[in-house]
Formats: sequence, structure tokens, C-alpha cells
Amino acid sequence: QTLVLDHLSNGWSPEQIAGRLEREKTGFCISHESIYRFIYAQIARTNDYTWRRYLPRGKSKRGWYRRQHQPVQHIKDRVSIEKRPRYIEKRRQCGHWETDLLHPRKSGAAVLVAIERASRFVLLAKQPGKHATPISDQLNDWFTALPPHLRRTLTQDNGTEFFLHHKLHPLGMKTYFCHPHHPWQKGSVENMNGRLRRYIPLGTDPESFSNDDLQTLAYRFNHTPRKCLGFRTPAEVFLPCL
Repeated sequence: QTLVLDHLSNGWSPEQIAGRLEREKTGFCISHESIYRFIYAQIARTNDYTWRRYLPRGKSKRGWYRRQHQPVQHIKDRVSIEKRPRYIEKRRQCGHWETDLLHPRKSGAAVLVAIERASRFVLLAKQPGKHATPISDQLNDWFTALPPHLRRTLTQDNGTEFFLHHKLHPLGMKTYFCHPHHPWQKGSVENMNGRLRRYIPLGTDPESFSNDDLQTLAYRFNHTPRKCLGFRTPAEVFLPCL
């Protein structure tokens, strides 16, 4: 029980814990459903909803919801995701990224998120707001540091913060945009946003965390096993590609 709670406290999901224990063949196995049942039983028994902090999305019930996005505006050199090569959907080649901007509050500082589709390796950086120039500069800094085979494409939504996407083109990156109101077309970064909300829920004061705090979070995410990777970590998949 202590081992499981320790992993939950470090941000691992029940499936990640169960899968990693099975992969490591430690002799101790538990199903992810048993972990969920244990947490929900504690909530029901004690009526203490702080037990929710052990779950990836901090909810007392499992399920999903969708946010409403702002209407699309004209974007220079915009290329629809329809024209993105189909093989990218298979996630067999590294170097294809998705990006989004996570807002703790309606105004103020935000978190720029970029995730590599094949490995789920994530990059995080604090931004002063949703202004396009600093976001473009940060994306350039990240991708300039990578070899060409790890900076092939970038998929994003139609927010004004990504108006300067074309500044990545000199790096050899192709940029694509989701259909309006179709955030699931960049599902990897949407999933990561949900994980981030466990640590930076809506209403969080942007001044309560620093960029160093975000780097610590990125390290945690990149060294947490993922079911979709056969319970390897994103770092174990991404770093050998460098």
C-alpha cells in the first residue's frame, strides 16, 4: 500500500503503477482497477475528498469533459491538419510535435506546452501571457536545440498565440492547424494539459509557480511510465533518438 501511495503522490496513474510493476517483475502485482477501487472506497468511507489528490485528474469520478474554444481567426500561411501526412497519425516516427498554451487564469502568465507525439516527451515553459512573439521565440529556442530529425512538424490550434508559426519554417519544420473547435485533433497535448491541471488547477495564481517549478514537473512527466509506451517512460523512448 505504501509503495502504491508513494507512486500516486509522484503523479503516476493507477495504470502506470500496475503496468510498471508487471514490467519490472518485482513479484508484487496489483491491477489498476483495484487501486481505483481503494481510493474511491476511502472517499466513501471517510467522506474526505482530499483522497482525490492521488488520482491523475483529481476527480472523484472517472470521465472526460471538453472545453469551448474561441472562434478561428485568419492565420498567415495556415495549413489545415487535413494536409498533414497520414503516416504521422501512426506515431512511429519521432520528431512530430503538438503544442498548446495552458492558462491558470483568464489573464496573466501561462504555460507553453509542447509534446512529441511518438514518445510523449514534454517541454514546458512559463510565458508572460498569450502574446505571439515570446511564444514563437520559445518554440524556436526549443526546436533549434534539436537535430533536424526531431523537429519535423508541429500541430497547434487556431489561437492568436500561434500566429507566428511560420517563423519555424526556416528550421525545416512544417506547421499544421486543427479544425476550429476540434481540440482532440491534437490529443497528445490535450492529454498532457489534463495531467498538468493536477498540479496547476484552474484559478491558480500564476505567480505561485516559477519556470524552475515547471522544469521539475516536466522531468517528473518524462520519467513516469506510460501505458501507451508499454510502460516505458517518455525519456526512455525519446532520448535514444537524439
